[in-house]
Amino acid sequence: MGRLTLGNMNDKETQAQVAMMKRRPRILIVGGGYVGMYTAIRLLKKLRHDEATVTVVDPRSYMTYQPFLPEAAAGSVAPRHVVVPLRRVLRGAEILTARVTAISHATKTATIKPLEGATYPLHYDQLVMAVGSVSRTLPIPGLEKWATGFKTVEEAVQLRNRVLECLDIAESTEDEEIRARNLNFVVVGGGYAGIEAIAELEDMARYASRYYHTITAEDLKWHLVEASDRILPEVGPEMGEWTLEQLRKRGIDVRLETRLDSCVDGDIELSDGARFTAETLVWTAGVKASPVIANTDLPVDERGRLKATAAMNVVGRQDAWGAGDGTAVPDLTSESGADCAPNAQHAVRQAKVLADNIIASMRGFSTTDYKHKYVGSVAGLGLYKGVANVYGLRIRGVLAWFMHRTYHVSRVPTFNRKARVVADWTLALLFKREIVSLWSMHEPFNEFQDAARPEDLGHPPAA
Repeated sequence: MGRLTLGNMNDKETQAQVAMMKRRPRILIVGGGYVGMYTAIRLLKKLRHDEATVTVVDPRSYMTYQPFLPEAAAGSVAPRHVVVPLRRVLRGAEILTARVTAISHATKTATIKPLEGATYPLHYDQLVMAVGSVSRTLPIPGLEKWATGFKTVEEAVQLRNRVLECLDIAESTEDEEIRARNLNFVVVGGGYAGIEAIAELEDMARYASRYYHTITAEDLKWHLVEASDRILPEVGPEMGEWTLEQLRKRGIDVRLETRLDSCVDGDIELSDGARFTAETLVWTAGVKASPVIANTDLPVDERGRLKATAAMNVVGRQDAWGAGDGTAVPDLTSESGADCAPNAQHAVRQAKVLADNIIASMRGFSTTDYKHKYVGSVAGLGLYKGVANVYGLRIRGVLAWFMHRTYHVSRVPTFNRKARVVADWTLALLFKREIVSLWSMHEPFNEFQDAARPEDLGHPPAA
């Protein structure tokens, strides 16, 4: 039945618990993001005592609330406050901090790769694929080595530290080439992630520039590269045009219908002929289904996503379910036959219906189709700046920014995290923004290793 963590129990209690779990059906949830965590929460709430074991497998022991990543990168919210520890909110579930590398639904077996140690098989009775998505990259020279993504809290923290470190370097050098390189920042992708990332980071860097003697806000060069002819399509053409205008007024160089051709060693080459160097490159140009889906015997569509019914049952497979970014769930409110958009609004709602359908299926009852009409979108563009299209109402400026914050703080899981986020915002209103770069945290052992070298201690090296 796999591994089990039971805490400080005596041998008899442990043996009894193991025997009890062996008799229970196992619901295996692959992924601890929106769908995985919220599905597990509802299952634990609605399942009868001892009716099933809920097992969640994810390489991270926490769920990340991705809409707050831009604010974490800008320092408006503490990074630890945008993640939710799975073991705290999923008490009663079995949490495995590991990766699922393959699934054989024919034998109902998943291959588990822990953070350390050998892989092992894990049997299940019900499977929930909540693996989400990963960054979709292209074979662009230098991209893999030079760019950073913007899907995890680690990437958000690294990006904040990198931007501020670049300002420190530019202030301290007399080399104009190094200075220009560190004051150029490039974001590729004009969707939600790209727009919010460049807007929040530019806002933070503009504020920080007042504390530098040789750097002004005008010295900072921000470039947004988008392959299509518009940005932020989620809020509609009119609001997208307004956002484009606002970004350009802030001095951001927005290049539409332009592609990144190369970025080897920071030498940026764009399809419109532009050439310059940049120390910072952020890639937000789309996502793709998690690669683990390809290592299963479950049906997929042309985009590598799981094929599912409106009830979120994997097509043609009993006891297999899927939702979220990695699953093509039909949108019953769409007249064109489209699938549900890959966003948090759908994922959270899908999770509730999915959990209810799993329980209904286990108990022999009929399932319910997922149906939710998309109500609109909100986006933050920096402090006191935002854009929204909600129920057909187009809102911009401070009110849209307030709506953005209000909506997302209402959706971030647990009262604990809501309170901490609000506290962060309140303190930010009372005190000045933090502009400290902790870039050395990304290579924390360098200083100790340098100090430990014999030559650095004044001793000759060992023979």
